[in-house]
Amino acid sequence: MTTLVLPAKGCKGTKKDQEMKRFAAEIQIVSKSVGFPMSSRGWGYQLEGFGLINKSQFDVVEGLINDCRKNGMLPIDFTGEEEGRKFSGVEEPDTGSCEQFISRYLNAVLGCEYYYTPDWWQDEKYYIQMLVEKIDLKTLFEPVCRKFHIPIATTKGWGSIHQRAEYGRRYKEAEEDGKIGVLLYCGDHDPPGLRISDHIRKNLEDLINSRWDDGTEGYNPSNLIIDRFGLNYDFIVENNLTWIDNLLTGSGNDLAHPKVDKKTGLPKPIEPYVQEYIKRYGARKCEANALVVRPQQASALCRNAIEKYLGPDAKMRFRQCRQKTNEKFVDARKGMSVNGVSLHDIITGILETVS
Repeated sequence: MTTLVLPAKGCKGTKKDQEMKRFAAEIQIVSKSVGFPMSSRGWGYQLEGFGLINKSQFDVVEGLINDCRKNGMLPIDFTGEEEGRKFSGVEEPDTGSCEQFISRYLNAVLGCEYYYTPDWWQDEKYYIQMLVEKIDLKTLFEPVCRKFHIPIATTKGWGSIHQRAEYGRRYKEAEEDGKIGVLLYCGDHDPPGLRISDHIRKNLEDLINSRWDDGTEGYNPSNLIIDRFGLNYDFIVENNLTWIDNLLTGSGNDLAHPKVDKKTGLPKPIEPYVQEYIKRYGARKCEANALVVRPQQASALCRNAIEKYLGPDAKMRFRQCRQKTNEKFVDARKGMSVNGVSLHDIITGILETVS
């Protein structure tokens, strides 16, 4: 592990460029030991976990990383891409000859079962989706969710109307098919973060009377299981995650010290839910990004939350589902024929001829 020295405050010109180049080189060395892209904010937690900075330097590090990305000292894709900002409609020209392209597609017919998505949830009791508050959590949890075929998304604040309607529609379809819907949620440990998880059902209820363009009606979440599996106090303490000693919101408001009422000139009263939080945990918070320093524990946290409903043998059931699907495709290719010759033999013969 390298040392990491932040550029001196107030330095300018050539000296500042030299110090920023050194910072960029050192943090790239650290990056090789991490193994996955993180947000600029997540890097603050990672470096603090390595003992290279303290939590008062988080904002400085975040700004330095973004400045280095802008001026080319760090790759522009050094951090994970912000959610929802990717371009759609980008087309990449195919390479290779027409013959190679045709051969590739013929081979695809012989193995197309691996591109076919079966109904993983057909014989399951529960249907699960996951929401997380930060992109770093999605990066940590996505590999686990992929193994269990669970949709996962980030949600900022209360979540967009369209996002709520979209995952609500999937729950509606699952429940109509006899499944029990489960929404797993992981977010910040602070007053708004805890409150968000408590209000997810209300946010879904707001859309009960909505409808889609195809006529599908809104989802009623009265039977939905909503399980906040993190961040929770015991997990934070057990894994020695970083507490931030304030209750500042993203908009800059301090929940522990409300603004002055312009009409009365008196401080606004602290909200009851904030008072209860301060009474239990103090005027501090633990952001979900803090999990980046504990990737193994984060994966276990995610997996345990899923297996709470699916059980420890879920991956085996999904493998069996895949195997049955593959066998059906093998039988289908043998059963499809032209002039008595199976589709499999026809394609195999063509490929042998053109090669």
